[in-house]
Amino acid sequence: MDMLELNIAAYHQSLLEQQITTESLVAFYLDRIRRFDGVLSSIICINPTAMELARKCDESLRTTGKLSGSLHGVPVLVKDNIETADMPTTAGSLSLQGFSTGKDADLVRRLKAAGAIILAKTNLHEFAIWGETISSIKGQTYNPYDLTRTPGGSSGGTGAALAANFGLVGIGTDTINSIRSPSSANNLVGIRPTVGLVSNDGIVPYSLTQDTAGPMARSVADAAAVLKVIAVRDLLDASTSNHPRIGLLKSFFGSEPVNKEVNRAMAHVIEEMGDMGIDIVEIEDQIQISDLVSNISVHLYELKAHLNSYLEAVHAPHPSIDAILESGLHHPGIKDNLVYANQLDITAPEYRERLNKRAILQKQIELLFTSRQLDALIFPHQQRLVCRVGESQVQRNGALSAITGYPSVCLPAGFSAPTPQAPIGVPIGFELFGLPGSECRLIEISRQYEQQFPKRQPPVEDSWLGFFPKSANL
Repeated sequence: MDMLELNIAAYHQSLLEQQITTESLVAFYLDRIRRFDGVLSSIICINPTAMELARKCDESLRTTGKLSGSLHGVPVLVKDNIETADMPTTAGSLSLQGFSTGKDADLVRRLKAAGAIILAKTNLHEFAIWGETISSIKGQTYNPYDLTRTPGGSSGGTGAALAANFGLVGIGTDTINSIRSPSSANNLVGIRPTVGLVSNDGIVPYSLTQDTAGPMARSVADAAAVLKVIAVRDLLDASTSNHPRIGLLKSFFGSEPVNKEVNRAMAHVIEEMGDMGIDIVEIEDQIQISDLVSNISVHLYELKAHLNSYLEAVHAPHPSIDAILESGLHHPGIKDNLVYANQLDITAPEYRERLNKRAILQKQIELLFTSRQLDALIFPHQQRLVCRVGESQVQRNGALSAITGYPSVCLPAGFSAPTPQAPIGVPIGFELFGLPGSECRLIEISRQYEQQFPKRQPPVEDSWLGFFPKSANL
C-alpha cells in the first residue's frame, strides 16, 4: 500500500486487515530519512531500537488480535529538547552532545504507554531560542517546500520531517511560536494546548510560564489523537454551536506588499469559513503583536533561572548558561540571546511588571470573547512568508497564545504562488485561538474546515534532487 501521507486511522485499519505491518512502516520511514535527510537536515538521532520495537508491535497484534493502544505502532518524531531514556537529549547544542538523563519525559511515557514508537529525535533552534531551526549539533534545517527557506521554528526539525513523510506524527514545544511556526511553514496542523494540559516534566525549559509541548501532524485527527494521549487530564468537551462565531483579529494582518501572499490566502480562508456557516466578526481592537513580545513576554527573563535550574538538576556537563558560554559549545547565532538573558532575572521589578501586564491581557481577551460571544479568534500565524535561510523570522503572531497561555490550533491556509524554488508555492498557515480549555471546540471547528477545504499537499521531492549528494550523517 502507499504509505505516503498515511494517517493513524488508515494505518490501524490496514494493520487489522493485515495489509501492512508496523515493521514495514518503520522501515519505510527510516529509508526516507536515509535517502532524503541529507538535504533537509531535520533528524538529529534515530532510535536504534526502532525496528525491534516495530516487530514487537506486530507480534503483539498477531498474538492478541488487538491493537495495544490508541497509538499502537505509530512512529513519532520527537523534538530533541524532550527527554528520551533510549536516546540522548541535546536541545540541539554541542554542550549536551551525547547527554542523556536516562529517563523519559512525562509525555514520552504516555506516548509509549499508548503503543507509540519514538522513531527519531528532531533538530530545533538550539535550546529553542529562536525561530529558524539552526543548531550546533545539526546545523540549518531546510524547508522541504522551498530549500532556500527555513522551516520555521524552533520545532522546525519536526515540521520539515513530518512534511517530508519521515514519520507519522510529531511533537514540538512552544514558548512563543515554536509549534505553530513550523506547522504554518510546512503545511501541517499544530496544536499549542492550554499551558498545564501537557506536562513539562522532562523537557529542557526556556520559560516555564510560557513553555508547553504539543502535537504536530498532517491532519487534525492525528494531532487530536496525540494530544489526547499526552494530556495530563481529560480534554474539556466544549460543545460548539452549529454556527460558530469567530473574530477576525484585523490588527494581526500586515498591510505592506510583502504581506500580499498571506493576505490573499487568508481572504480565501475567511470566504470558506463563511461558506461553512461560520459567523465572522471583524475585531477592531488594536492588539499589537510587537508590543506583546517586547513588553509582556517573560521568556528572556525566565531563561537563566529555569534553564540553569534544569541543567544543574540533571547533572548536565555544562550546568549553566555561564558554563555553556565559556565552553564555546553552542551555535554563534544564539550567543547574543544567551548573554542578554543571562543579565536578566526573575527577581527584577520589570519581570513582575510583565506578569501584571500578562494578567491584564488575559482579562482583556476574556472580555473580548464574552462581549462578542466568540468561539475563537482567527488570524494568520505569520503575516508574511516564512523567512529565507540566513534571515530572521518577523511578523509572527504566535505570542498571543504563548503569553496568555491559551490554546491555539494552526492549520494550513494554502500556498503562495509557485516559483522555481517552490514548485507548489510556500505553505501559509492560520491560527484558531481560544479561551483556556477550549481545545475540543477549536479541534472540532478545525476538523470541519479541513474536511470541507483540505489544504494538505506533500512537497515535490524532485525539487530536492539538485542538492544531492549529501550525507545525512546518521
